[in-house]
Amino acid sequence: MPSVTYIEANGASHVIDVPIGENVMHGAVYNGIEGIIGECGGGLACATCHCYVDAAWTGRTGGPSSQDETDMLESTAAEVRPESRLSCQIVVTAELDGLIVHLPEKQF
Repeated sequence: MPSVTYIEANGASHVIDVPIGENVMHGAVYNGIEGIIGECGGGLACATCHCYVDAAWTGRTGGPSSQDETDMLESTAAEVRPESRLSCQIVVTAELDGLIVHLPEKQF
C-alpha cells in the first residue's frame, strides 16, 4: 500500500498507508490527521481539504485536475500557491508511494 506523508502547519508529520484508488483527503480524515477536514466528503463542493503538494511531487500529481478544482481553490481559507491542490482530487496510485503533502494553517 502506498504511503503518504502529511505534514501539519506546526511541523508534525504523519506517515499513513493509503489504499490505491483512495484519495489523499480520505487518507487523512480516516486516520484523524489534523488539518484536513473534507467537509463535503470529497464531492468537490468545499475547499476544506486544501493542501500544498511538496515540490518533489508536484510534477507527478500535476496541477489542479479540472476547472472545478481551480474554481474551488479560489475559496480556500489559506493562501493559494502554485502547489495548492484539493486533496480529494489526488487519487493515490502506486507511483505516488512516498507522496508528501503540507497542510495549511487553517481550512476555514
